[in-house]
Amino acid sequence: MSGTSAALRPPADAVAPVRHPDAPAPGELLGAHYGHCFGCGEKQAHGLHLEARAGEGLRITAEFTVRPAHQGAPGLAHGGVLATALDETLGSLNWLLRTIAVTGRLETDFVRPVPVDTVLHLEAEVVAVAGRKIYSTATGRIGGPEGPVAVRADALFIEVKVDHFIDHGRPEEIRAAMDDPDQIRRTRAFEVNP
Repeated sequence: MSGTSAALRPPADAVAPVRHPDAPAPGELLGAHYGHCFGCGEKQAHGLHLEARAGEGLRITAEFTVRPAHQGAPGLAHGGVLATALDETLGSLNWLLRTIAVTGRLETDFVRPVPVDTVLHLEAEVVAVAGRKIYSTATGRIGGPEGPVAVRADALFIEVKVDHFIDHGRPEEIRAAMDDPDQIRRTRAFEVNP
């Protein structure tokens, strides 16, 4: 992305990221990390219901359909919704690292309008790691992987411990997530906070 601020450029001592051996296999649907997540959760009536798949290396792809509830100007996606889709996609990359992380910074370029009923195809990649900092980039294209670029983003994620969510989340949601009898869902609720 051109014009990226210095805060999103990996430092000279950053290292190449490594895919975790237990990361989802390429092509595997990642699923929602939390049912009530606006980006990927199935329990959000007006959420994005974004579906992400693991790719090769440290890449993922994702898609969501812009619905009428997502519009800003008449017939066009709201810029904040598009930024949310990018953030959700970038956050999902952390599953490939098997790292709990939160968004520290997100810079977005809006290249062209995205009409309602459009399928937005997103691709994201982790580019570097420096200590607790994870640098990544994403692109959103209209209609498919070869479609015109509509949005781009660069992001900085910060690795955190699960206590971050326990200390700052609403107690009733934290308790509900921790009491889920499904161990995989319980773990995934705290894996990423895109």
